Amino acid sequence: MKIAIDCRMLDSSGVGVYLRGCLPFFIRGSQKTDFLLIGRSEKLGFLFSSDSNVEIIDCGIKPFSLRELIFFPYKYKKQINKCSVYFSPFFNIPAGIKIPVYTTIHDIIFPDMPGLVSKTGLALRMRFYSRAYQISQKIFTVSHFSKSRIKHHLGKNKPVIVTYSAVRNSFFEYRKKIKEIEKTKTIIFIGNIKKHKGLDYLLDAFFAAKAQGLPHKLVIIGSRENFRSNDNGILAKTITADSDSILFTGAVSDEDLMRYLAEASLLVQPSLYEGFCLPPLEAMVLGTKTLISDIPVLKEIYASYPVTFFRAGDSKDLENKIINILINNPSPVVSLTEDLIKKYSFEKTASIILTELKQEVK
Repeated sequence: MKIAIDCRMLDSSGVGVYLRGCLPFFIRGSQKTDFLLIGRSEKLGFLFSSDSNVEIIDCGIKPFSLRELIFFPYKYKKQINKCSVYFSPFFNIPAGIKIPVYTTIHDIIFPDMPGLVSKTGLALRMRFYSRAYQISQKIFTVSHFSKSRIKHHLGKNKPVIVTYSAVRNSFFEYRKKIKEIEKTKTIIFIGNIKKHKGLDYLLDAFFAAKAQGLPHKLVIIGSRENFRSNDNGILAKTITADSDSILFTGAVSDEDLMRYLAEASLLVQPSLYEGFCLPPLEAMVLGTKTLISDIPVLKEIYASYPVTFFRAGDSKDLENKIINILINNPSPVVSLTEDLIKKYSFEKTASIILTELKQEVK
């Protein structure tokens, strides 16, 4: 059996983490299976050059581009169509794939939050969603919440299988390496500035807490330059703040991300919508307390673990919870639980996916 895997989004944020987490368990956990990896050869070769069951197609064609959808090169299609199955970690599928296709739809945010894009943009994205749904034998997704929304928007006939995201091994290794975590007076936010991430009302809550004497700095893992013109309101709030209040880190390495998370007093995840949401899980692994919105998917993923919830979109409740956690009732670092490690494991996720793919040739 030979499995073709689209690896062109290896360096992206959510999809890339999911793919990078699963790939070693696909390849090294199934030596009797061969793999054709589609993506940049310098990156994939560095990771898997010593694996005899791996062949690489050097392909830099952008996902969702016209070249992918209409002019996907014949030489690539020929190699892919010699495989048994094709797996994409996202919902983009090149033209001309004739073997059975399996895709991952991490969330279906655009029809659930149509205000994020124009009507034309929404219609275009729905075509991509629908195309993936129709072409795929089965759909993978990262939470039961996303599964329910996929079925609501795309149909109930196609099998949708939940394969949770997870924390990469490097986070567990980092936790073991730091015997004592020295906390700093920082609050971490990880994400972009799109409306559903909730940075706008986090800033309101943070400034209100500062006015009450909160000594902490807000560290935003991301770049100030990524703000778009229609986010001028959020940008204005950050510009008026002094440098002791807010830090934009810019793009950070995995090592720096782990250091920021491990040293932080608190991670705040104020999301209004997510498919899974990994930062709270990463924070807990590194011993950092988390304060997260009470949206359904975060309740699904985190309700059994030592997190604090606040009312989504309510800056006053968020302000009160920040003050309560950091000033009124400071507590020790979070302890890692075996249950969390076992439930959210890329080894487990990769095993579920691989089992489904192998069933195709039985």
